[in-house]
Amino acid sequence: MSTSTSTPAAPARARRSDGPRLNFVRVLRSEWIKVTTVPSTVILLASTLVVMVGLAALFAWSLQTGQAQLDSGGPPPQMGPPGEPLPDFGDLARGAPSSGIIFGQLLIASLAVVLIASEWATGMIRSTMVAVPKRVPALLAKNVIAAGVSFLIGAAAALLSYVAAQPILAVEDLDFALTDDKIVASILNTGTYLALIAVISMGIGTLLRNTAGGVVTAVGLFFVLPVIVVNLISGLADWIPDAARFLPTNAGERLVAVAAEEGALTQLEGGLVMAAWALVLLVASLLVTRRRDV
Repeated sequence: MSTSTSTPAAPARARRSDGPRLNFVRVLRSEWIKVTTVPSTVILLASTLVVMVGLAALFAWSLQTGQAQLDSGGPPPQMGPPGEPLPDFGDLARGAPSSGIIFGQLLIASLAVVLIASEWATGMIRSTMVAVPKRVPALLAKNVIAAGVSFLIGAAAALLSYVAAQPILAVEDLDFALTDDKIVASILNTGTYLALIAVISMGIGTLLRNTAGGVVTAVGLFFVLPVIVVNLISGLADWIPDAARFLPTNAGERLVAVAAEEGALTQLEGGLVMAAWALVLLVASLLVTRRRDV
């Protein structure tokens, strides 16, 4: 008689994950790689830095030549609207570190829109959402990286602008120390301003999901709307000039300003207004993205 024996199956071992678990730090790293490995993005950021410093040098040169013209007894230079008194060149010189911010915000706004809207245009957003199934961390990571890079570019450009402007201003004794009141704050706030511009623009790009439409909307909000409100319709009602102070660019000008102006927002108030714009658009973009299909 033969006996058949069967070997019991060995208990299955619990499967172990071969790779590291997904977390927000790794999502941030992937978004950082996306930004820093695209040559066009790196070139645009470098161009922003160079042009902002160049504009600050030109601004310092215009102040230096204007002061020299006054000292030589020539006709006063035109530095503002006709009929207004000539401003103090020493006060104006303290705005040199942040004088290139207008150009900087144009490039940063356009770049932020392109970074997010192009993913929907090319379909890359599907790969992003497959890798990071929860949409909120993915979008937050994109905003954090865009804001961080923009802050570094803005602060570095402002600091280099200060260094570049001092020898030019010193010709007419318009130079000033880095330790003067609010100078360091203005340099850091230049980076803060561009970071908030990036978050606002990414919110616009996320909501519209269209590169051209997002860029046009951002340019309209930051450049066209203030001109319309201040120059064209400000006389229609008394409340319009007061409301114009709370537009992003008008509030941002106060965020980086060194000198206080009567009736204008303070640095802190300007920063809070900008932060409110960024927060509202960020929350709106997160809510809309969670409820939409990719």
